[in-house]
Amino acid sequence: MTINGQILRDAIISGANNIYNRRREVDELNVFPVPDGDTGTNMSMTIKNAALELSNLPDGASAGEAAKKAASAMLRGARGNSGVILSLLFRGLSKGLSGKDSASAKDISAAFKLGVDAAYKSVMKPTEGTILTVAREAYEHSADKTSSSVEDFMMIYIEEAKKSLEKTPELLPVLKKAGVVDAGGMGYIVILEGMLSVISKKGIIQNVDDIKPSAPAAVAAAEQKPVSAYSAEFVIVKQSSSKNSDALLAVLETIGENVLVADEDDFIKVNIETDHPGKAIEEGIKFGELTKIKIANNHELSRLVVKADRAQQEKRKPPVEQVNETGFVAVAAGAGIEALFRDLGADNVVCGGQTMNPSTEDILEAIGQTPAKNVFVLPNNKNIIMAAEQAAELADRNVCVLQTRTIPQGITAMMNYDPNGGFAQNRAAMTEAFDRVQSGQITFAVRDSEFDGHKIKEGELLAIDNGKIVFTERNLSKALTKLVKRLITPSSSYVTVIYGSDVSDEDAEEAFENLRQRISGDIDIALVNGGQPVYYYIISVE
Repeated sequence: MTINGQILRDAIISGANNIYNRRREVDELNVFPVPDGDTGTNMSMTIKNAALELSNLPDGASAGEAAKKAASAMLRGARGNSGVILSLLFRGLSKGLSGKDSASAKDISAAFKLGVDAAYKSVMKPTEGTILTVAREAYEHSADKTSSSVEDFMMIYIEEAKKSLEKTPELLPVLKKAGVVDAGGMGYIVILEGMLSVISKKGIIQNVDDIKPSAPAAVAAAEQKPVSAYSAEFVIVKQSSSKNSDALLAVLETIGENVLVADEDDFIKVNIETDHPGKAIEEGIKFGELTKIKIANNHELSRLVVKADRAQQEKRKPPVEQVNETGFVAVAAGAGIEALFRDLGADNVVCGGQTMNPSTEDILEAIGQTPAKNVFVLPNNKNIIMAAEQAAELADRNVCVLQTRTIPQGITAMMNYDPNGGFAQNRAAMTEAFDRVQSGQITFAVRDSEFDGHKIKEGELLAIDNGKIVFTERNLSKALTKLVKRLITPSSSYVTVIYGSDVSDEDAEEAFENLRQRISGDIDIALVNGGQPVYYYIISVE
């Protein structure tokens, strides 16, 4: 048995729906407990691009055409490292099925091999125990089963992928310590299972947001969990009679999911996803006065995202003329940080960062809108570097992706650009400069965890020293001072503290003054309103 273009088209759409429906389940496997652009979400947004493109593909299209359209859409829509690797696996599918009207099990197996090769080549230092391992071992242990039908082969391939996934904790100690399997490998299997549903003639797995209450329980049969209808957040101003926040957390977990209760000295911040936001608010009132109440309809937001994606694709701007010698594209979030990069000379700033990784096409468009022959791209986040590198390959001009992993590194790189220097000279000087900067961030834990020997409770403040969690704290001002002291070295002369959207001007000034009083020596300290989400503070020490 072979599969034609219509079956492959519907299979990929089904796989996209399956990962969308189960993205939270995959997200929860992420070991690092900070709020981030989680694996399931990034993989879902990546393959969703393919589903949107394939929805317009006619029934008579060939398997090669369906695979090519899917791979092209995923390449441009890839978000985060997991999304980029997924797009490379499907690029192999496109190469393997090129020119074929239909695909046999042997064809698909060979295509999977091409995808694995492309994915491994794209990663400078491949880590075993990840989606790379799962895809490779699934191919290696099923390659001799290609005489069967496509359905039987896919069942074998998925079974081998599951076996490989179960072994990932033995290859990555951090997974074993957390008691989870690799999130990327799990997401890949979820997509394959969605595809198998069509290939085995069970039909397309439907997107839960498109299923009406009266529809057949196809989703339940596939063990899929609908997303809660609403996201609610509010701040409780504590009173002298306020109860312990642990009691609030216990109650909220009975009426919703993804509950976050962050207990500070004077207030409690609450986030919850639930079908009954009113009940959550009623419980919150028992603990104090409520402020900053926000309620969003998740299903409506999902539809708006799809609509916005279509509109964005339709209004992509053509590349501009390359009139200058050198230009810059930076990725950043927060009005203050964006303005800072523009003041330093960035031609374009792509909105993105932690929790909202921009796609390859977002970065590619920004490169195209930079009127220069040579463009430096500063991703400023380790989970955006691969998407930036893919954009560089697609660009119509010379592009250098500087491996900046934090906002401080990106700022330092731009400050060390010499307009009188050549391209290679600046690349070396900027790289050397950002490698020296010390970067710190303060955010909050989204889940209970143990990381690098630290026991972490959901809602606690996390202090991050150059990418590593180094301590937890309950008081934000204390966390800032403690982290800055840790980042300072005998050669340090300048500290920049960038405060985010969840820190008021008054609180930032108070914490900054407290910091100034506790930092000795001849060190200049500056405070900047970055307006960034996720991070209460971003710290640069040079």
